[in-house]
Amino acid sequence: MMSSSKQLIFLALILGLCPQQSQARTLGAGDDAMWQRYEQWMAHYGRVYGSDLEKEKRFQIFKENVIHIDDFNQAKDKPFKLGVNKFADLTNKEFESTYNRYKEHIFSPQESFKYENITVVPSTMDWRKKGAVTPIKNQQQCGCCWAFSAVAAVEGVHQISTGKLVSLSEQELVDCDIRGVDQGCQGGWMDSAFKFVKNHGLATEASYPYKGVDGKCNIKAEANAAVHITGYQDVLANSEASLLKATANQPVSVAIDAGDFNSSSTRAEYSPGHVERSSTTVLPSLVMGQTPMGPSTGW
Repeated sequence: MMSSSKQLIFLALILGLCPQQSQARTLGAGDDAMWQRYEQWMAHYGRVYGSDLEKEKRFQIFKENVIHIDDFNQAKDKPFKLGVNKFADLTNKEFESTYNRYKEHIFSPQESFKYENITVVPSTMDWRKKGAVTPIKNQQQCGCCWAFSAVAAVEGVHQISTGKLVSLSEQELVDCDIRGVDQGCQGGWMDSAFKFVKNHGLATEASYPYKGVDGKCNIKAEANAAVHITGYQDVLANSEASLLKATANQPVSVAIDAGDFNSSSTRAEYSPGHVERSSTTVLPSLVMGQTPMGPSTGW
């Protein structure tokens, strides 16, 4: 791994006003318990709706998602579990239109893969425990998952090289990396983000904080780069063995083929595990390590 702060990165998703309505409801069989779960979920996430009509609509979506989650978790042949998180009142279409703005691409041929000749990898690896992953961040209502994925990989490799974990600026990519395929909250591509960081460097989160909306590039903050990279490289296509080698050496920016996410709440309620299905839904994320899961590898 390169020294200083120059590293090599590897790439692997109002209703109109109306009179206050009564809370009286007609509940079907089992809805009392589900409504209680719904109220608890609303309190936990601070969810407030503009009308009883909207609240009822969201309850029906919540109910469908929770039933799916419970059924999924009761199955004994699933390699991962689902949980009821803050997206549980969204339909799949609503979730994708807000959060999944990854722009797919064709992987470029490359002469060699840096970790190609590695023959021994640890059975488990968790870069969080090694201090190479910042606390969870929230992209809010901005479709810049691509920027969060890229920045997390840069943060990880910078920590591995320097021993210092520094939270870096996704907002800089949203505002300033807009002269090519990357278009802020409207979507982007991790390779292009890495190219931007290679050419311009990247500021810290503290000097260029996240706003969650498209904004004008802050030239002064952009010029104050805290980290640079010398290049980036794709993990070999369709090779889980190559991903394993890369992950053993650093966190890896990935675009998850979210086939198992594309059914009701699965896309929003995924818990760490192993995804095997195929689909056209792709969610940028970060692989922080691996662990054995029966005959497979859990990421």
